[in-house]
Amino acid sequence: MIFRIVIVSLFFLSFIIPGNKSDVIQWNAVRRLSWSDFKGEPPINTSNAALTSSGILINFSTNGQSFHYELRCNFDKKNSWGRVKNDYILSHEQGHFDIAEIYTRKLNKALKRYRYRAASCNKDINTIYQNTMSELQQMQNEYDRQTDYSRNPLQQRKWLTRIDNYLDDLKQFSDYK
Repeated sequence: MIFRIVIVSLFFLSFIIPGNKSDVIQWNAVRRLSWSDFKGEPPINTSNAALTSSGILINFSTNGQSFHYELRCNFDKKNSWGRVKNDYILSHEQGHFDIAEIYTRKLNKALKRYRYRAASCNKDINTIYQNTMSELQQMQNEYDRQTDYSRNPLQQRKWLTRIDNYLDDLKQFSDYK
């Protein structure tokens, strides 16, 4: 008997598993976001400059003796938008997408270390996932708070360096693709 579970993380807006793959960008170290990727419409009464909708997709299965999983870190074009479009704001939004990648790698690390237990596999993996997503949301919030949503240039530079360092530190766990 094979069980298959798909979990989607929601950040900032509803993140839907799209039927049209052209509406999703998978995180890639070389491919950076551009304003043409932001296809959504900003809400009428928002004061926010932009919004990045990104998430982590996990698909795992178990056969009673072991488990297998696949991860993806995605950017949702249709639910991401920009009201103020300049390179500085785009860099901040790329930071949000990069933070999602950091936690995709952290999830991969945690799943690689997990010791399979048939009786509790589904619960165990869900707990690992939920804990990782909670940490991800905390980091996303801290990023916005400390950078004042990109309005603090000094903190913005520090955070982008910090994000790059995290990505580098977790490089060995980027093999989830």
